[in-house]
Amino acid sequence: MPSLVPPAHPVTDVPPVLEETLLPGERESLTARIKQLLHEQDAVLVAHYYTSGELQRLAEETGGCVSDSLEMARFGHASKAKTLIVAGVKFMGETAKILNPEKRVLMPDPRAECSLDLSCPADEFTRFCDAHPDRTVVVYANTSAEVKARADWMVTSSIAVKVAAHLKSRGEKLIWAPDRFLGDYVQKATGADMLLWRGSCVVHERFKAEGIRDLKREFPDAAVLVHPESPAAVIAMADVVGSTTQLIRAAAALPNPVLIVATDNGIFHKMREVAPGKRLIEAPTGGTGATCVSCAHCPWMAMNGLKNLLAVLESGGQEIHVDEAVRLRAVRSINRMLEFAGQSGMALAGRSGD
Repeated sequence: MPSLVPPAHPVTDVPPVLEETLLPGERESLTARIKQLLHEQDAVLVAHYYTSGELQRLAEETGGCVSDSLEMARFGHASKAKTLIVAGVKFMGETAKILNPEKRVLMPDPRAECSLDLSCPADEFTRFCDAHPDRTVVVYANTSAEVKARADWMVTSSIAVKVAAHLKSRGEKLIWAPDRFLGDYVQKATGADMLLWRGSCVVHERFKAEGIRDLKREFPDAAVLVHPESPAAVIAMADVVGSTTQLIRAAAALPNPVLIVATDNGIFHKMREVAPGKRLIEAPTGGTGATCVSCAHCPWMAMNGLKNLLAVLESGGQEIHVDEAVRLRAVRSINRMLEFAGQSGMALAGRSGD
């Protein structure tokens, strides 16, 4: 079914990937001080799967959470801690605040953006929705609080197909934003009438099918794991298509000794924990013969580190605020998804998100 695609908003100001460098012994001293301050400030660290292994280990060692964006916010809601430290990108901090308005939400670096969020300016998206008032507005979690506030539904990648199928069964036509590749995947799976916003993830859009074909020839017994934010040609080669949590579970469950993984390579930290002994290969982003080590890594996720985590704990700055009127509208779109998940028997905890 044809889709109307609004003008693109290419994200051109993408920073380089700059991983944190630490001097010998610095990691230990930073970690010890952070643990002390988390305890003293009644704070809990929630980190995304795409952040560094150091941050993921620290979150788990201190009773925090390592997960996808929605489960990070849900964990924060269930936690008795008064302060949430969100190691991720800006929309994750906003989502945490939307679901936890009574708590202080801090981020190591709130300048950490998301190309999907940036590709969908709230004012222009609102005008587009207003031009199609007969359509139900469904947005992905990777959007701003203002875009969520304009939406009827917010969805995560693991539930998007089910929600779209449900809305189609009710005769509803959809607007989908912002990821055109995930939207195309959902549209093909459901046959829903969808107008797709033309956004994309700067990491996932670069995966190349020809590079995966080369790897499959070299490793014929390998399984291909793909996040649905990837191009259709890459998705077509997948043995498993799923959210971050679903791909981690597949890594553990599949018998294949080699896994070709088409998502942010930050996920390898958790995959190595659940699938020790398996060889993990980063899906190529540079086409045939690509040999880059860290091409598939979000530059904004790389802004999170032990140094700026300590700095935010010491200063109390970098707090995330969401206008209350916006928050009240945005939380409705999130709760609609959570209620649907409960009614359909789909437990989102541990398997939601991006």
